Amino acid sequence: MATLDRPASGLGAPERTAPTVGGADAAAAGIAVPQAIVTSLKRSDAVTPYRFRDLLALDDFERHARRLLPPMIFQYVSGGVETGSALAQSRGAYADYALVPRLMRDTSARDTITTLFGQTYAAPFGIGPLGGAAFIAYRGDLVLAEAARRMNLPMCLSASSLIKLEDVHAQNPQAWFQGYLPGDQNRIDRLLDRVEATGYRTFVVTADTPTLGNREHNIRSGFSMPIKVTPKVAWQSATHPRWLLGTVARTFLKHGAPHFENTEAERGPPMMSQGAVRNTIARDQLSWKNLEAIRKRWSGNLLVKGLLAPEDVDIARECGVDGVILSTHGGRQLDYAVAPLDVLPEIAARKGGLKIIVDSGIRRGTDVIKALALGADFVLLGRPFMFAAALGGAAGVEHAMRILKEELNRDMALIGVNRLSELNPDFLRRAPRRA
Repeated sequence: MATLDRPASGLGAPERTAPTVGGADAAAAGIAVPQAIVTSLKRSDAVTPYRFRDLLALDDFERHARRLLPPMIFQYVSGGVETGSALAQSRGAYADYALVPRLMRDTSARDTITTLFGQTYAAPFGIGPLGGAAFIAYRGDLVLAEAARRMNLPMCLSASSLIKLEDVHAQNPQAWFQGYLPGDQNRIDRLLDRVEATGYRTFVVTADTPTLGNREHNIRSGFSMPIKVTPKVAWQSATHPRWLLGTVARTFLKHGAPHFENTEAERGPPMMSQGAVRNTIARDQLSWKNLEAIRKRWSGNLLVKGLLAPEDVDIARECGVDGVILSTHGGRQLDYAVAPLDVLPEIAARKGGLKIIVDSGIRRGTDVIKALALGADFVLLGRPFMFAAALGGAAGVEHAMRILKEELNRDMALIGVNRLSELNPDFLRRAPRRA
């Protein structure tokens, strides 16, 4: 057998060694070649920016935004109505379920990819409609649209937005549009024509705003619509210069006074106009007949947002909608409304081909898992992404999205699934909140 000589050692005699065989030769000879053991990994290139170092969970964005935004603006985003029960119930419902993990399963192939309405998304969550976003974060609607496009997640533009729906669509052609509609079919049709001509393919009808909820916190904090520059408002603005200069002054200097751009087919009044307000007439006349007429006219995806009663979901299905969004409007409309998660199992059991989307109260990857396990196809979040936009623009929103996506991926491994479609009620146990 051949041998290899090495240089003489300090003892003076050349050493003999056993022959070595290269990997290719070993494979040809049928000899198994042991694989190198990996003991370290290369640091990820996705390093968290220094300014986001304390933003580790979605609740952190709200905590930091409280310092950045004037109280009136912060409360406008974070507050609920009256006692705050609907807001608390929507969030607390997720604490009523405990997870039952299945272990010793190979979950190395896990993936958060989800398909909805023929579109493949990177994860089963997106951005819900956020009214007045551009007054909270500079060019807020465009920021949210851009972040969603980069992260391959859906974003729904609010009719109460301050940036033209055409501009948002140009930024993100996959964006959805949500309308606050009157019971006037002529006004509805003209708005539908504008939205369709722009290129939107998903239209969301909001059902839970026949009138605005009793948001007492807005009165207490000094917020109004249109905004009145009272001494209280002026003081709050002056003591929060980053928001005042970076959002309000910057908007007025570069783009003029913000208007309600998309409530109707035509441009609405300026946000701060004292002589005119946006048209909310006849919203309490919106009915299922209007939805049927919208279905006949709208060829794209049609959703209804704000439903909670299973019977209403049945009617929506009969009207031909493609999906429903179970929602309490973030606890901002009817106080003591039932939490969407509490009615989800009953609605999911009879959904048929209808897509069920849930919002209100979701903050963690485990919340997403609970909603999907109970029958939801997708979820939407609002406040955390709005606060993220105010704190860090599109990069801040992407950071928030990445946090939730990474939580979800980690939780899938811990609960024992590779695909979100594997989730079902067997992974949950009802565990009412303890005192």
